[in-house]
Amino acid sequence: MERKPIKRNKYIIRLSKDHHLTLLFCWKIRTGLKREIETNRIKNYIHYFWQTHLLQHFNEEETILFAGVKDTAVQKAIDEHVDIRRQVNAIVNSENIQASALKTFADTVDSHVRYEERELFPHLEKVLSETQLQQKGNALEQTHAEVCKDDFSDEFWTE
Repeated sequence: MERKPIKRNKYIIRLSKDHHLTLLFCWKIRTGLKREIETNRIKNYIHYFWQTHLLQHFNEEETILFAGVKDTAVQKAIDEHVDIRRQVNAIVNSENIQASALKTFADTVDSHVRYEERELFPHLEKVLSETQLQQKGNALEQTHAEVCKDDFSDEFWTE
């Protein structure tokens, strides 16, 4: 089944662009695992990506986009953020991380991004007024890095 590109409200499109970069991040982890790259190298990449991208992205969603919306769709995303944070901490603090934990993490993050894109964001575009979306977009403009780059030096996924 062919999927049509999702048309996103212009005020939250920057978060969707982050999601694209995050799906690529998951692909890189899976590619590293398929190529049997040492798990510590992948762990280092996860730590880098968390610190430079995901942490800020989660904070922007939680403090700006989700602010004022108290429903089960938003709560599901927040709960998933909590689970992903827990997994990141477990991975980063592990002395000998197992490949299975890295695969589970990549699958969790991938599933979360797809939930937000396919279900949560369309839901928010319906429940928030255009004015509210514009206000949230303006706030995101103040905090969001314009260009998302993944410039991790160890490109293990290319080996």
